[in-house]
Amino acid sequence: MLNPVLISVVTVIILSLLRLNVLLSLIIGGLVGGLLAGMSVEGVMTILVEGMGGNAATALDYILLGALAAAISQSGVATLLAHHLAKKIGQHTTWLILGIALFSMLSQNVIPVHIAFIPILIPPLLPVFNMLKIDRRAIASALTFGLQTPYISIPIGFGLIFHNIIKEELTASGLSVTNSQIAGVMWIPGVAMLIGLLIAIFISYKKSRIYEYSEVSVNKEQSEDVTWSRRHLIVLIGAMSALIIQILYSSLALGAIIGLGIMLLGQTFRFDQLDHLLNNGITSMGYIAFVMLVAAGYGNIMRETGGVEQLVQSLSSLVGDNQLLGAFGMLVVGLFITIGIGTSFGTIPIIATIYVPLAQQLGFTPTATILLVGVAAALGDAGSPASDSTLGPTAGLNIDGQHDHIRDTCLPTFLHYNIPLILIGTLAALLIG
Repeated sequence: MLNPVLISVVTVIILSLLRLNVLLSLIIGGLVGGLLAGMSVEGVMTILVEGMGGNAATALDYILLGALAAAISQSGVATLLAHHLAKKIGQHTTWLILGIALFSMLSQNVIPVHIAFIPILIPPLLPVFNMLKIDRRAIASALTFGLQTPYISIPIGFGLIFHNIIKEELTASGLSVTNSQIAGVMWIPGVAMLIGLLIAIFISYKKSRIYEYSEVSVNKEQSEDVTWSRRHLIVLIGAMSALIIQILYSSLALGAIIGLGIMLLGQTFRFDQLDHLLNNGITSMGYIAFVMLVAAGYGNIMRETGGVEQLVQSLSSLVGDNQLLGAFGMLVVGLFITIGIGTSFGTIPIIATIYVPLAQQLGFTPTATILLVGVAAALGDAGSPASDSTLGPTAGLNIDGQHDHIRDTCLPTFLHYNIPLILIGTLAALLIG
């Protein structure tokens, strides 16, 4: 019970539930974990700062993608799609929510702007949500589903990066696997996520919810009724080019730069507007990028405490050779780690080294081991106060101050996605063997 990682993660969760800023919660939680492990305050802060470099590339990606998203917003494409979606669906609230989930999924693969599309697409739709009395927790669940499911299950875009990390870390830990093996089993947690989404939409948040009407601040371009034009075609070509470059070179930043370049050459914006677009990218994505930096530093502290190894060793001695308890315990440990540091991608290196020998000891096949590591890493991304999968939806839905990050995004997504992932992940690992 005195495990530094366990206590640190619980500290972060409690502070976040008390509405303390996520950045401060992570820093305080890191200090608690480091001090319990016998480190000095200076040592903890040094490890925190050193570890922040682990997400430096991700932070750069987010800011440049934020600039790309700002360019797309300025063109009016997102507003056009949002208005078209609202008009076509009309009073069919369920289809509207499912449409948002689909749009969110496309942001991971087809138009690789990740969460940068949310502050563009969602604020103009808030009056529509209010008119239809849609519970915003359902929208948050749809957005998180679209942000997380594609990288778990689909080996394209962010999913290719996630699958490659699994492959590299498992191979480095002595288990040689292929991308086809990973893709052949990671569709299972995708099904679990889908079940959670359907429960959220059709059961949990089906009832109407009243919100106070308020003016939503949006860009001029977002408030105008636009029609398709040559400009929009060039923007879509730039977005698709960004996707292709990202797939070919595994660089979101390079893809964003190429996309912006095509839009600039196509005169969708002027050269002297580049600074404005970059500033918008920093404004919309900068806070999230900095949270990811601090989350990487926090993860570095957790690794240095040795608490992760203690958790797994305790789990190993507790479960013995019982595969059911072993699979369930591995997933729960993964949940605690990811919910604390807020990144599934950063969790894989932490757990792979220890989970591979543990899975082999329990008699799991390579395919089952892939599933356990992949699901254990993905667990907690939904529900973590520091995750971009929850920070992004809140950024769009709380534009008028009526959507709480913890109560309306983190708790609903935690319940609807982590519970199915644990149950189905455990059962599937046992069936695969």
